[in-house]
Amino acid sequence: MEPKKYDLEERTLKFAISSRLFLKKLPRTISNIEDAKQYVRSSGSVGANYIEANESLSKKDFCFRIKICRKEAKESSYWLKIMKATNIEFEAEINILIQESDELKKIFSSIIEKSS
Repeated sequence: MEPKKYDLEERTLKFAISSRLFLKKLPRTISNIEDAKQYVRSSGSVGANYIEANESLSKKDFCFRIKICRKEAKESSYWLKIMKATNIEFEAEINILIQESDELKKIFSSIIEKSS
């Protein structure tokens, strides 16, 4: 039996889906709607840019795309922290998403380090 290969594309997809499922639960306030728009873009962009990185034609382009992945993961964490401060009833669920965005950021940082 072949050992299970860790799939970062799948992990980033799950992060984007979990993010969208969470956002459905938030109250529809003006600030939540605007924060959610920003967060939905950054959380989806992590995985989309990772797919682009894997299709890149050069090492330089690969590193550039991975840096974008890291930037989008950082941005996702930022929007989550804002939503956490203004929606304390969802603190536990938001903390799980923040942890995942921070772990993704560390993974992309490690990839950048090893690729340089």
